[in-house]
Amino acid sequence: MKKKMALTAAFALTALTLAGCSGGEPYEEKSYIADAAEVAAIELDVKDRRIEVSLSEDGQIHLNYSENDKEFYDLSLSDDRVLTVSLSTNKEWTDYIGGAAPEDSRLISLQVPDGLLEALTLSTTNEDIVLPALTVTGEVSLSSNGGDILFDRLDAGKAVALTGKNGDITGKIAGSCDDYAVSCDIKKGESSLPESKEGGDRTLKVSMNNGDVDIRFVSE
Repeated sequence: MKKKMALTAAFALTALTLAGCSGGEPYEEKSYIADAAEVAAIELDVKDRRIEVSLSEDGQIHLNYSENDKEFYDLSLSDDRVLTVSLSTNKEWTDYIGGAAPEDSRLISLQVPDGLLEALTLSTTNEDIVLPALTVTGEVSLSSNGGDILFDRLDAGKAVALTGKNGDITGKIAGSCDDYAVSCDIKKGESSLPESKEGGDRTLKVSMNNGDVDIRFVSE
């Protein structure tokens, strides 16, 4: 009986210890601001984070995010004016017991001027990517594994690449279908795009596994 009670007490102590670890470090809100003239391209690669893009009201680039000692961001600006943002972790196995970070700490807010970026690359997992009506002079690449990709009138001067898995891709592309060479690879889903279409001076490449693609072309 005493042995059983001792085991029960030990289990309770272990559970209490793990519960204490699962709370994690508190998240701190942070921001990064850059002059648009200093940034030609943005590459944002994260996991388990929702990415929301909006138009900048002051002509500058704004990045708002939350981090702590266990989950933090690496930001760098290259000589080629490429702003790179990636999520790094410094977790022990006990840090994963409490699950994901709080919802408000899993949001990355990116504000960019319309029509000034040459390239925009966004990638995440288990969360959505949301964009407004936006013009990029060169290429746009969006990828989400486990979330949706949503955009309103995306206008890229050269190319659009969209990759999804276990989620949907929904949005509008500026111009007509004749403006684009289209490549669309769909597995376990439906698509509003042709599987392949040649011609056009811009490219649209879509890859989806286990999700639907609903993309419409809209005129100016």
